[in-house]
Amino acid sequence: MASDNVPPPESSAPASAQQDKLIVHHLNNSRSQRILWLLEELEVPYDIKFYQRRPDQSAPKELLAIHPLGKSPVITDGAVTLAESGAIVQYIINKYGNGRAAPPKEGELTDIYFTHFAEGSLMPVLINRYIFRLVPDRAPFFLRPILKPIFAALDAKIVAGSLNASLKYVEEALEKSPTGWFAGGPNPTMADYMMSFGLDAFNSVMPQLLGPKTKAWVELVHERPAFKRGIERGGKENYDYA
Repeated sequence: MASDNVPPPESSAPASAQQDKLIVHHLNNSRSQRILWLLEELEVPYDIKFYQRRPDQSAPKELLAIHPLGKSPVITDGAVTLAESGAIVQYIINKYGNGRAAPPKEGELTDIYFTHFAEGSLMPVLINRYIFRLVPDRAPFFLRPILKPIFAALDAKIVAGSLNASLKYVEEALEKSPTGWFAGGPNPTMADYMMSFGLDAFNSVMPQLLGPKTKAWVELVHERPAFKRGIERGGKENYDYA
């Protein structure tokens, strides 16, 4: 938590019910939102324990009691404690999906690819842009006029090209989908859950970078009743920090 005066994380369900449910250790403004959407889609009973970022946007120390890396999302499901959103999404689909998140045969490779693209290609460029904007803003005020043009030049040289190429690639992939979902099936699959955080962040803070098919995909996600329920339970994301 931000200080020692902040009360311990609260749960969204009574203590008696927590033992029977999967628990999502939910950090605000984090990738754990994609986990809530998935659980709502699959109608998996779950509880949430809430954690708040510190003023410097780092995770609170209380998460170290759940996982040695102290990061979110983390789930506990009986004897299983699992971190990393990609691993969590795959675990939940394998255990609770019953085929409901399975891609069509012709979309299997696309589903695999964009499942890994989300964290392997898309999120690094988003994080780099965040860092290149954060450092000058957090620097002492007398250094900001010097650092801002330096980091803007670094962003243009290192980040912008990869960012634009990545988003163009996403747009072209979605243009090929007959349904709007990455794998081309009637329902979201692992790739959609994994891509949701990054594309939602881009849509919120840099919508001008997204093509029409990508924006339509974001709207498709937002219109899902399960996504809305996840927002209601976990809270709306604030992507200003991104």
